[in-house]
Amino acid sequence: MCGIVGYTGKKQVDQILLDGLKTLEYRGYDSAGIAVLDNNKIKIIKKEGRVDRLIEETKISDTTGTCGIAHTRWATHGKPSDENSHPHFNHSKNFAVIHNGIIENYQSIKASLIDDGYIFSSETDSEVVAHLLERDFDGDLFNTVRNVAMQLEGAYAIAVVSTHEPDKIIAVRQETPMIIGVSQGENILASDLSAIVNHTNTFYRLDNGEMAVLTPSDTTAYNLDTGKRIVKEMLTIDWDISQAKRGGYDHFMRKEIAEQHEVIENALRGRLFDDGQVRLTELENIKDKLINARRIHLIACGTSYHAGLVGKYIIEDLLRISVETDVASEYRYRNPILTEEDVLVVISQSGETADTLAALRLAKERNAPVIGIVNSVNSSIAVECDSVIYLNAGPEIGVASTKAYISQLLVLNILALYLASIRDVKVEDITEIAKDLLSLNSLAKKLLSEDVVIKEIAEHIKDHNSCFFIGRLIDSAVALEGALKLKEISYIHAEAKEAGELKHGTLALVEKGTPIVSLMTEVSVSDKMYSNIMEVKARGGHIILLTNDQEATSELADDLIVIPKIHRYVTPVLSVIPLQLLSYYTAIIRGNDPDKPRNLAKSVTVE
Repeated sequence: MCGIVGYTGKKQVDQILLDGLKTLEYRGYDSAGIAVLDNNKIKIIKKEGRVDRLIEETKISDTTGTCGIAHTRWATHGKPSDENSHPHFNHSKNFAVIHNGIIENYQSIKASLIDDGYIFSSETDSEVVAHLLERDFDGDLFNTVRNVAMQLEGAYAIAVVSTHEPDKIIAVRQETPMIIGVSQGENILASDLSAIVNHTNTFYRLDNGEMAVLTPSDTTAYNLDTGKRIVKEMLTIDWDISQAKRGGYDHFMRKEIAEQHEVIENALRGRLFDDGQVRLTELENIKDKLINARRIHLIACGTSYHAGLVGKYIIEDLLRISVETDVASEYRYRNPILTEEDVLVVISQSGETADTLAALRLAKERNAPVIGIVNSVNSSIAVECDSVIYLNAGPEIGVASTKAYISQLLVLNILALYLASIRDVKVEDITEIAKDLLSLNSLAKKLLSEDVVIKEIAEHIKDHNSCFFIGRLIDSAVALEGALKLKEISYIHAEAKEAGELKHGTLALVEKGTPIVSLMTEVSVSDKMYSNIMEVKARGGHIILLTNDQEATSELADDLIVIPKIHRYVTPVLSVIPLQLLSYYTAIIRGNDPDKPRNLAKSVTVE
């Protein structure tokens, strides 16, 4: 989830690009760079680290020019470094390219280019585009970029400049966002509106499979497949700059919840296929140990721990192998039974969680292989693990994790299917699971658009001192995450319990009007769950029922939330979305800042 910006016009471009990168830095902060055209020459400056390091470098460099592109990187292929920074260029430096996304077939393209004598200076997938542009250049920049783009598979937003046509920028969009800002005598492109709002309030969005050509005097959109010109609807920005950084949302948390349909695509891309085949090349180096593993340990903290609990249900049910799930802060102190026949899986959004790192190091001392499930490339956990599965969720700014949790659930599903395939476990409903996983994008998008009922429920619970979440089996794990979100940002006491445990203590706290968020998606125990809900209802509890029963009525519930019915392994991805929205809207109504909950930090790097 990198940030890209480009400008062509009459103004000096360097400060425009740098200002744009500062507003986009939340999208990636591993490295940054700019490419400026001047006198038929491309001047490229790029540095590992935050945009401020790049700014300091530009102070001692010549960045004169009126056309250029810039990039702030969130690393996916290749560690953060100067060499892996964007823009990338060909050997002669007459093409420069910036890229947001993942090119799935870059390895085969790279091999072909190496055979043709091209030399690569980075570890990235993006560099192949620069060399393809040189190899396939036919004298027309638009045709060349179009032909190169049609060779790429995956998700990408690309911007290209060239000395061959020095005041022109060519952009292509496939799955990742691209905004074109339109003005008089200048035009600008960016990953989102935050980078263009200070220059123009008129823009259009490129859709999948579309291109744009920008010159100082004009901008034109084209269909990638046909090459034919298309007319785009011009839109108007009515936000200020602070809103633009959040994509028009009032808070980063709400923006990140809204991004989850894209996050789903990023987590699954290149790993799961329509026929149920799973590819996790990241684990090939420990494949033999995974085949023979006696037991799996899922270790994490907070939200990541709750994802691990869902993973435990799925892996044990699918593989019939023992799975332990533990909070990292307790794990090493209890002297766990952990041998080289076990596999430790550590889950962390930041990759820097101190307790989780300590559990990882304990496993290494005992010669147990360790898999990291993390979001941050080159983080401490990523570096120290034997193998790493990246979430590909992009930077998460809100302290209360939302989209990283969704990605963790998806990666754990993929991991379970991968383990089943290499251990020769027959999964009878593998096609159904794959189909439902691949349908999550559209299902989540629809669910996110239907939040009116959630706002109404938030109005009901806003004045209560306590709220309880109940469920059974996988639902009980999701209930824990729902309760955590509510307490984190609304500051309402929230407690999650397995529904069958209510009468062993918690029921004493239920009184007239007490909100009880009841998850009922597990068909095998729906009758039991019904009885548990009736126990609460009989004592005056206000039932907020979340179910996948499409025929559910309000007879059982005071408030009803219905989600699509899909495979039980996949359901938590959908069932948690209304709970995230509920916590968000409750916090807003109570006057809290959901992005910065009191006493909490994004990454816990101390014990």
